[in-house]
Amino acid sequence: MDINKLSFNPSLCFINGKWIQPHRGKFIELTNPSSGKILCKISRGSSEDIDHAVKAAQNSDWVHSTALERGRVLLKMSQMVLNEVELLAELEANDVGKPLTQARGDAIALARYLEFYGGASDKIHGETIPYLKGYTVYTLREPHGVTGHIVPWNYPMQIIGRSIGAALAMGNTTVLKPAEEACLSALAFADIASRAGLPEGALNVVPGLGSEAGASLACHPGINHISFTGSEVVGKKIQAAAAKNVVPVTLELGGKSPQIVFEDADLEAALPFLVNSGIQNAGQTCSAASRILIQKSVFNKVKDMMGEKYRALRVGPAIDDLDLGPLISKRQKEIVLNFLELGKGLKIVAKGSISRNAPETGFYIQPTLFEDVPYDHKLAQEEIFGPVQVLIPFDTEDQAIHIANSTSFGLVASIWTNNGARQMRMAKELKCGQVFINNYGAGGGVELPFGGVGRSGHGREKGFEALYGFSTLKTIAAFHG
Repeated sequence: MDINKLSFNPSLCFINGKWIQPHRGKFIELTNPSSGKILCKISRGSSEDIDHAVKAAQNSDWVHSTALERGRVLLKMSQMVLNEVELLAELEANDVGKPLTQARGDAIALARYLEFYGGASDKIHGETIPYLKGYTVYTLREPHGVTGHIVPWNYPMQIIGRSIGAALAMGNTTVLKPAEEACLSALAFADIASRAGLPEGALNVVPGLGSEAGASLACHPGINHISFTGSEVVGKKIQAAAAKNVVPVTLELGGKSPQIVFEDADLEAALPFLVNSGIQNAGQTCSAASRILIQKSVFNKVKDMMGEKYRALRVGPAIDDLDLGPLISKRQKEIVLNFLELGKGLKIVAKGSISRNAPETGFYIQPTLFEDVPYDHKLAQEEIFGPVQVLIPFDTEDQAIHIANSTSFGLVASIWTNNGARQMRMAKELKCGQVFINNYGAGGGVELPFGGVGRSGHGREKGFEALYGFSTLKTIAAFHG
């Protein structure tokens, strides 16, 4: 695609409704993962740019808007995103490396988030509380003020939708620091928001390095709440920085999510979920089902079914719209290859193939399916963030629960069984934020609260829970005799 034909300049920051040069005049080269070549330059935002953005957010007229007005702007933004789905999909495909069909789905999801939160903005109610005689007590939901948003490179549009959309709906103003590996859809979103009539300062976008712009945002005294999605290592740093200002943080970190297949499961129905949940976005998904637990009586059958699917998988440039695109970077490819080295000695069921159209300079890797992996092996314990799945056999329900809960992550899980009592028992015993029964949503729909426990983080995004998270509760007790 021709970056020069965009309606915005990707080398600029978006602050207070204007496109401006980064304060220090520094830039970062953005790479197309499919080719390994430079796509464009983006701003290398600094602490000065973050400070400028926070002050713009503090002075935005958005804070004086009514819930009805906020909802109408978000709904207009939603429609404008739908009108530009193909452009956004092409940007995301070139920037992130995901196949066009998946990138298009992300753009549609962004529009749906804006639609949901636009419709929900005037539906957040307080409560009246029975109290002592002579008192009327009620509660109000109020915005935090300025919220900071640090989003990762794997799903920029979706995560912008679920965090920025919810924050704006509650009346907060926002400062967004997109990942330095993938900024284009975040900047395109700012352009759309501006054209939709979002007031100056309500949304500010400062690209840059995590160690510079991200760190400055996390510790800025003018930030009242931080939403972070990314690695556990960085999440801890964000939380420590925010703690110095006593600022609440929503953390959505990694995962090692299991799908648990019992012998009475509908295997044909389960098969697409078992495979797609591991290879979507080349496995670079926090809620990827990287562990498939299979009851021994059907282990070989499921293994053969998944193996056949894997052998048919094709990897290639994002624009070719195959099953998988490349990994995001050379560094990420090296990380995944190091994990595959740890798998030497384990049996590989099947691998996918890399297209002849895939340039050698791109960051491609074959999706790989391992069988009969010990549940305490590193491949079954650590987040790989690549197209690698492991098959783990189990005998009993108790054993399945033990294996599923054996990692320190707890984001998503699914159970495949037609036994209703087992469904309920398992759902209660699994230590995670979401459980799917006879399906796997990899985070689920816009309406479903999403978040984890343990090393997967804390706090909830999506649905009405996100609105509660982006607000603070005030209790008012009036004495009237």
